[in-house]
Amino acid sequence: MAELDISHIRLGERPLVVCDVDDVVLQFIDPFQLFLQSLGNELLPRSFRLNGNIVSTADGAEIESQQVSRLIEEFFEAQELWQTPVDHVVETLDRLSQEADILFLTAMPPRFQDQRRRLLDSAGLLFPLLASEQPKGPIVHALHASRSFPVAFIDDMAHNLHSVRDHVADCLLIHLMPDSPVHRFAPAAADDITRAIDWAHAAELIEAHFVAGSLSRAIPAA
Repeated sequence: MAELDISHIRLGERPLVVCDVDDVVLQFIDPFQLFLQSLGNELLPRSFRLNGNIVSTADGAEIESQQVSRLIEEFFEAQELWQTPVDHVVETLDRLSQEADILFLTAMPPRFQDQRRRLLDSAGLLFPLLASEQPKGPIVHALHASRSFPVAFIDDMAHNLHSVRDHVADCLLIHLMPDSPVHRFAPAAADDITRAIDWAHAAELIEAHFVAGSLSRAIPAA
């Protein structure tokens, strides 16, 4: 697996917020369901998986996994027609960016990064973007390991939060996901990971983490 190139990412001397994109910054599950319906398919909320849960509207036949993968790629190809920002994310990240660097880390094939970049830009979300299917913990570690500033990571997937926890010490981990029928089947995050109910709540947690980090930097260890 090729190493992800992060050489173009320039972080300032200030805190860092790393955000997942799908269903954290951009709506995914709702527009994906509409996309499927436009093609005569339906996503049934039977588990927290896409494979095995997409069926033909005509006869209820389950769509095979290879075709599911193609549907996901077709959706990412056309994401600019379907996906929109999550409520209040634009103004919240704009406010946080006044005191922190914001970075988007999206779990998707890198070949769809240009479409995602245009979509984020059109919504006023101009922050740097990394698209990778690699584990997120090592990526955030590579970005932040040598820095002494506070860092926060936001994702809707427990395994991504656990990956970052295992690789980045003292990172604020925030579990933020939509209240969808599909997400009700989502695996629970570990007890040391904070669940945020919306972006306003996430911002409160992040700002408190920054204040605590600033205090610890101001008071040298005995």
